[in-house]
Amino acid sequence: MPRNEKTGTKIGKIASQGLKDPKSLSQTQIKSLAASALTQRPNKAKGR
Repeated sequence: MPRNEKTGTKIGKIASQGLKDPKSLSQTQIKSLAASALTQRPNKAKGR
C-alpha cells in the first residue's frame, strides 16, 4: 500500500456511524466501507 493512501473523512464518518449503530448503514455505505478496506490491503504476491 502506498504511504499516501489514507481513509477519507467521509468513510471515517460512515465507519464511526456503523460502530455506534450498525443497522443504520445503507447498502451504499456498507459497499463504500468494504471498497475502502479492500483498497487499503497490501497487494497480493504473484504466484510462485
